[in-house]
Amino acid sequence: MGRLTKRLLDLCAASLGLIVLSPLMLAIAGLIRWRIGAPVFFRQTRAGENGKPFILLKFRTMTDARDAQANLLPDAQRLTPLGRTLRRLSLDELPQLWNVLRGEMSLVGPRPLLMEYVERYSLEQARRLEVLPGITGWAQVRGRNSLEWEEKLTQDVWYVDHWSLWLDLCILLSTVGVVLKCQDISQPGEATMEEFRGT
Repeated sequence: MGRLTKRLLDLCAASLGLIVLSPLMLAIAGLIRWRIGAPVFFRQTRAGENGKPFILLKFRTMTDARDAQANLLPDAQRLTPLGRTLRRLSLDELPQLWNVLRGEMSLVGPRPLLMEYVERYSLEQARRLEVLPGITGWAQVRGRNSLEWEEKLTQDVWYVDHWSLWLDLCILLSTVGVVLKCQDISQPGEATMEEFRGT
């Protein structure tokens, strides 16, 4: 019953969010098309519930600049000023409301990570895949990208073990404060989060 209620709330919130935020999302898409170019959206395969792959949507924040050997330049060199602003305000995450609507994500849950990370999890860490990934989550309001990987994954498993609709509501309310304060957007000294290589 709890999971069904959570899904119904996700559907209602994602639908309302897409309607209310559509002018803002259109404006962001236009800015990206003008300042960075096509495509507007960043698509990447991520691990969903039970490790099932799905295509995560984000607004594009980086260029595709490459070196002489056609390798992508480091994230810090490809992240644009517009992209940095979108990330600082967490606006690049808004397209994931479509992922929620499609049932691939929830508003709240462990953040969806790369498919190649799945085989690097310990048995305990892999339990984070027992629920739908979320746009925000327990780890995001308790340190976000300032946390080391092991701590972040531990927080994800804690969420799985203690999930409730009340906890989701508390996380959503806390997320507003974290976003407004622009806290812990990236790992100290990094443009994004360093690769998880296992523990």
